[in-house]
Amino acid sequence: MNNSNVTEATGPLRGIRVIEICSTIAGPACTRLMGDFGAEVIKIEPPEGDPVRQMGQHVEDVSLYAASLLRNKKSVVLDLKNSHDLRVAKTMIQSADILVENNRPGVMERLGLGYEELSKTNPGLVMVRISGFGQTGPYAPRPGYGAICEAVGGVRHMTGDPDRPPARVALATTDYLTSTYAAFGALAALREKDKTGLGQVVDVALYETAFTQMEPIVPAYEKHGTIPKREGANLPRMAPNSLYPTKDDSYILIAANSNPTCERLMQAMGRIDLMQVPEFANIRARGEPANARALDEIIAGWTRQHLCHDLAAMLEEVGVPNTRVYTIADIYQDPHFLERNMLVKVPHPKIGHTTQMGVVPRLSRTPGSIRHTGHELGQDTAEVRAAFPTSN
Repeated sequence: MNNSNVTEATGPLRGIRVIEICSTIAGPACTRLMGDFGAEVIKIEPPEGDPVRQMGQHVEDVSLYAASLLRNKKSVVLDLKNSHDLRVAKTMIQSADILVENNRPGVMERLGLGYEELSKTNPGLVMVRISGFGQTGPYAPRPGYGAICEAVGGVRHMTGDPDRPPARVALATTDYLTSTYAAFGALAALREKDKTGLGQVVDVALYETAFTQMEPIVPAYEKHGTIPKREGANLPRMAPNSLYPTKDDSYILIAANSNPTCERLMQAMGRIDLMQVPEFANIRARGEPANARALDEIIAGWTRQHLCHDLAAMLEEVGVPNTRVYTIADIYQDPHFLERNMLVKVPHPKIGHTTQMGVVPRLSRTPGSIRHTGHELGQDTAEVRAAFPTSN
C-alpha cells in the first residue's frame, strides 16, 4: 500500500479553476476527477454541509466516504439565500473556468445563478448541469437520484434474476458514470472554448447516462420488438459469459464469448468437438438464449469437478479470461491493486489517515495525484472570502 506524499497540484488540469455547487454523489464525483488531475476545486457548501458528510461509515465524527469523495477540494460555507454570500459566490464564478452544479432545474435561475446571467460577466464559463432528467423536457422538474433514473432508463428491468423482481447493483454506478460523462463534457467544452473564447452549458441527465448502457437493445427493439428479460449473471446474447459453480462451493466467472477464446475454453474442457456443433460454432449461434443455456449447463458440469483455484490456474494458462469474485478484503491483499497504487494512504488530521482509491486513469507524463483528504466543512472559507472580496 502506498502513501500519498504529494502536496502541490500536478496533472494536466493545473491552472483550471472549478467552482462546485453540488451535493451527494454525481456532481462531487465529477469535480473529484477534475481535482485529482490538478484543477483547483472550490466546493461551496450550505451551513449544514453536503449530505455526503453524513453518509457511509464513520470513524469518530469523520465520514470515510466524504474524506475520499471531497479530496483535493477546498470547502467554503456560503448561504446562497443570503445576499452577501450570494455576491461572494458570483464573484468566485466570475473567475472560474468551470461551474458544476446538480440542483433541480430552475434552482440556479431563482438564485440569479443561471447561465444566461453568469455568462454576462464570464462569457467563457463552462457550466456543467447535472440533474435527474435534464434541463428540458416534461420530466425536467422531477427530482431524480441514480436509482430512480436507472429504472426510467431501462437498466433496472435488465438487472437481476428472471424469476425475481428487478434488482440493483449495491453501488452508485449510474452516479459515477454520470460524473465521467460530465467531466468529459466539461473538457470538450473547454477545448472548444480554446477556439472561440466562449463557454457553454453541458447538460447531463442521470436517466440518459443509464440509458446509454442499453445501446444493443435500442435498435433490436425497433427492428424486432424484442424486450429482453433479466438473465441473472449472464450477459444477454453473449455466451459463454457467466458465473459457474465450482467443487468447493464457490463460483468462477468465465468470459469466453469470442470464437478464439471459446475454442481455448473447449480445449481446456476436453470438448473441442463442441465447436463443430452448429448451435455453438460462432458468436451469433451461441448467443441464442436456448443455445446459451445449453452451453452454460455443459460448462457448469465441468467446473463442478474442479476447485476454483485450480480452474483459475488452468484457464489462465490457456488464455481464457476468468476470475473468482473478489471481496474488499481480497482487494486489500491483491498484488496487482498494490502494484498499480490503487490503494493509497492519505493523511487525515483527525484520524491519522484514510485509505482511498488511487487516481484513475493513469497518465504517463502528467499523472494526477491525491494532495489531501476531504477538508473539514468550511475549512477554507476565510481564505476564499479574502481572495474574492465584494463590496457591501
